[in-house]
Amino acid sequence: MLPAIPFNKPYLSGPETRYIEEAVRSGKISGDGLFTKRCHQFFEQQLGFQKVLLTTSCTDALEMAAILLDLQPGDEVIVPSYTFVSTPNAFVLRGAKIMFADSTAQNPNLDTALLESLITSRTRAIVPVHYAGIACDMDTIQEVASRHGIAIVEDAAQAIDSYYKGKPLGTLSDLAAFSFHETKNIISGEGGMLAINNTKYAQRAEIIREKGTNRSSFFRGEVDKYGWVDIGSSFLPSDIIAAFLWAQLEHLDDIQTQRKAIWTRYFKAFSALPAQGVALPVIPAYATNNGHMFYLVTRSLAERSALIDHLKQQQILPVFHYLSLHKSPFYAAQHDGRELHWADHYTDCLVRLPLYYELTPELQQRVIDGVLEFYVKR
Repeated sequence: MLPAIPFNKPYLSGPETRYIEEAVRSGKISGDGLFTKRCHQFFEQQLGFQKVLLTTSCTDALEMAAILLDLQPGDEVIVPSYTFVSTPNAFVLRGAKIMFADSTAQNPNLDTALLESLITSRTRAIVPVHYAGIACDMDTIQEVASRHGIAIVEDAAQAIDSYYKGKPLGTLSDLAAFSFHETKNIISGEGGMLAINNTKYAQRAEIIREKGTNRSSFFRGEVDKYGWVDIGSSFLPSDIIAAFLWAQLEHLDDIQTQRKAIWTRYFKAFSALPAQGVALPVIPAYATNNGHMFYLVTRSLAERSALIDHLKQQQILPVFHYLSLHKSPFYAAQHDGRELHWADHYTDCLVRLPLYYELTPELQQRVIDGVLEFYVKR
């Protein structure tokens, strides 16, 4: 029997376990140790974020952003329906009402042509999700947000090392959240980061991350004792997690080169599928590809289910992705009834193919052959 090809396989660049041991031997494995500082410095100096704070997850980074915006019950936040539940949930936890936006016909990103129609006097934030690491139309989002005086929070969970008109994703907003979950390009098992590009949020972000205390200021010698000064929670990760992440960041270029090569092989191999009505990823001229994900958009739910079954019979494990959140059991009754056609289309038709660093050309060819065989038979 052929070996199974999983959807994802976490990659070890080499020094992860050595750096974890270094962190343990340093005598400080709680938050904000040596490796956390190295990671912070990398993101601020290499990618140009004003300030970053590692968190235990992207979910936590989004929840911190929601607290920083000081949302009140009834405030409205615009979020795409086709995203992970963490995106809206962070704001629902603060009492916000979610105004779900549809995706575009070209890709699952938020349709910026709809923004104006979703804004009311209660709108406090727009949360674009850079799906598959492909940038949203940030010029339009920035223009609308600026004109209405509302904040932007980028959900850049999948967007490490991806750019919009030459600018790193996550630098184009007041706040941005990243993920280092094991399914992402750069990983720490679980982990995330809040990027702070509006300095008015910087000091309070530290306090929120440290359980509502000014502990960080105390350790910098700025106050002679620290206390409870705001709301917050324990959002900072162990330095063991940061040690793992630092090993990945040291090998960022190599990891990205490999992932992009795999993505490109898929794209070239499936170049004939659009003639059969199967859509490939679309990367607008203003965006770059970071090799996070390769997906196909089939013509129907039945076709996607048949394709997945066909590949599983060959020990290949593709997966579908999000379910439209405006139809979720939790929020459907609060949705305003608008049809979100493209969110539902991607819910039914998008399928993600295996893509990970150690996917060899031979294994990838099995995936390619399996997909092409399915469509030749049809």
